[in-house]
Amino acid sequence: MTEFKDLVKLRRSHRKFTAEPVDGDDLKMIMRAALMSPTSKGQRAWQFIVVENKTDIEKLSDAKDMGSQFLREAPIAIVVLGDPQQNDCWIEDGSIAAISMQYQAEELGLGSCWIQMRGRGLNDGTSADTVIRGILNIPENMSVLCVVAIGHKADERKPQNEERLKWENIHIDRW
Repeated sequence: MTEFKDLVKLRRSHRKFTAEPVDGDDLKMIMRAALMSPTSKGQRAWQFIVVENKTDIEKLSDAKDMGSQFLREAPIAIVVLGDPQQNDCWIEDGSIAAISMQYQAEELGLGSCWIQMRGRGLNDGTSADTVIRGILNIPENMSVLCVVAIGHKADERKPQNEERLKWENIHIDRW
């Protein structure tokens, strides 16, 4: 098991994946991490759609005009959803779940990348939420936060450079 201090240094966004499928046990561990992530008032109100169908993944990659096309190569796309009427912290809760999945994927040796969908869309004004809702038959009360691409890494990324950490952005007691 990788120590957390090393895991945060190693986890980088990967946008290139091999065609190798993700092992079912690994996927279960990734989803376990999401389900164990902290939530506001312990509501656990998020929802996740694991997409393995290649045609649907390709359609999801076109949900916005920029920044999602690499999803086509990923064997797994996990759509993170919340109900804004049920939980005013749905964005925060979904974000915590998404990064929990990404750290778990890294610990398993898999690559991942967050794809922002909330507030994004197509140049014609269609929201990514509307596009994804149509592809996956998502109920009207649910909103799409992001899609997390998961797969075996097809590229090498250097660990985070500790010399580039912005320690000056940390303030003690006051600004």
